[in-house]
Amino acid sequence: MTDVIRRKIDRARPTQAEGAPGADRGWRLALARAARDAMGLDLEFRSLTIARQSLAEILEQAPDLALIALLDGPRGGLGVIMLGPSVTASFIEKQTLGRLGSQTPPPRRASRIDAAMVAGVIDRALVGLDETLADEADFNWAGGFRYASYLEDARPLGLLLEEDAYRVLSAEVALGGGDGRTGRVLLVLPAIGRGEAPAVLDTSAEAEAPHFTVALSAQVMQADCRLDAVIGRLTLSLRQVMTLAVGETLALPRSALDAISLETIEGQRVAGARLGQHRGMRALKLNEAVTTRAGAGAGAGAAAAPRPAKTDEPPPTELRAAG
Repeated sequence: MTDVIRRKIDRARPTQAEGAPGADRGWRLALARAARDAMGLDLEFRSLTIARQSLAEILEQAPDLALIALLDGPRGGLGVIMLGPSVTASFIEKQTLGRLGSQTPPPRRASRIDAAMVAGVIDRALVGLDETLADEADFNWAGGFRYASYLEDARPLGLLLEEDAYRVLSAEVALGGGDGRTGRVLLVLPAIGRGEAPAVLDTSAEAEAPHFTVALSAQVMQADCRLDAVIGRLTLSLRQVMTLAVGETLALPRSALDAISLETIEGQRVAGARLGQHRGMRALKLNEAVTTRAGAGAGAGAAAAPRPAKTDEPPPTELRAAG
């Protein structure tokens, strides 16, 4: 679809209030909090509409003597915020005098100094809008904008902004609480979002978690587990070990064949057994239940088979029949 056709389709769409509740609620909260936190100024929304408009329509409805600030957005996108003269005057008064006067100052054209004084409030509001929309789809078109520069009037907008459709958040606000001043605030952003869409939580991951656990357990349970059948243990001195030679025999206790210990490669005892035969092959017959201890390692001395006391007797020279 070419840009020309897309623009025609956008302009043909209804201009009534649109947009998800996220942008409506987000801008209300963000601007009110920015005015309160930055200046201690109460700001309440009397009304707020979100409409899709063309650039020509935006230029026609710009408030007289408004402070116009250009906004930088994602991927080179440009937006605009317009503050009515009473809103600008209230922001300046609150910051310079610490309060609002009993009378609304006469309307005047905003200056570059005025823009510099309210730029921080504008950026604070835009940051708050980002935070409010962090998990909502409206962040795609309403998020990521910041104050860029000041314009003396609305005429340069026709050259600076693209001939695309825009979403216009038009608000009537009350300042100072009670029956204080009122004014207009317009936030103009490209209708076609250029920001990154918020990450959507994949709920299927939670649903698949039990299946993953079962599958992982099945794989682990199929892993090889080596067990050593320990017939007996002998404790020899280093001198005796150094004198061992091929053909020598080591005597085992008579009860060794009936007290074989099944152990892991870490020396953890898991069961007891006795030596026998099955179909002509040596086999072990368990004489106690297999025990497992989670987290037990080689240092679990209580589960390891007992070791005989050290002996200084020389090794035997002949093998004796056990049992």
